[in-house]
Amino acid sequence: MMRKYMCMLLLVMMTKSIYAQELYVFTEPASNMPARSIGVRLTHEGTTGSQWSSRTIPEVMIGVNRKLMFHAQGFFSDMDGRYRVEGASLYGKYRFYSVDGTRKHSRAAAFLRISQSRRTFPSSDINLEGDNSGTQGGLIFTQLLHKLALSANISYTRAFGQNRYNGQMNSADDMIGYSLSSGYLVLPVVYKNYSQPNFNVYFEVLGKTDPSDGKAYLDFAPAIQTVINSRTRVDLGYRFQIAGNMCDRYLKNMYLARVEFNFFNVLK
Repeated sequence: MMRKYMCMLLLVMMTKSIYAQELYVFTEPASNMPARSIGVRLTHEGTTGSQWSSRTIPEVMIGVNRKLMFHAQGFFSDMDGRYRVEGASLYGKYRFYSVDGTRKHSRAAAFLRISQSRRTFPSSDINLEGDNSGTQGGLIFTQLLHKLALSANISYTRAFGQNRYNGQMNSADDMIGYSLSSGYLVLPVVYKNYSQPNFNVYFEVLGKTDPSDGKAYLDFAPAIQTVINSRTRVDLGYRFQIAGNMCDRYLKNMYLARVEFNFFNVLK
């Protein structure tokens, strides 16, 4: 029994290591975390403009089975003058398509997010990770080709109520989101065992459009990542706007630092 358990655990760790280049920093892939597993994240992000502000996001992730997983997030920031609790979010993802091959696979998933925020920040953007209350749904498509992983994301976001904007006319009601992400496994050059550290580089293109007035933006987001023992993950990234006419948005010119710990086969 113990031998069987250890073989299963080793297989899970090897799988996570092989697919490490799908662990995008600014977006989610169509692949899920291993079944019956729990992940804990702590993300710290901040703006680098004339007014310094930051946000901390603790997060718990649960892999129910190979098709379904959930995230629960809390938001804390000093963006309104003092460090305080901003709100929370629930995220669910269902993988409905999967084709596996030798060192390659294709995935497709649908996701849904619902968020609540106490902020009254008038914005041309809708950000459900701290700034706004609302709901979001979308589709993700991911393709792994040996050491290269590619992913595309399309989503629709609807904000809850104009009252949280204090009547500001420049606040958005709806948003169409889209992204293209790439990840490349740099190290190890030759995979030998799950304890080898993984080093990945990422480049993501993130954009949104307000369908009511056509205002839009496009960000570039390079990042690096280390995965240790297939359990611990460290991310460093930065996103910056290259085009667009949306103003008053938090995510413009933002750094991100994250640490994540995973616990496999802990759920029955």
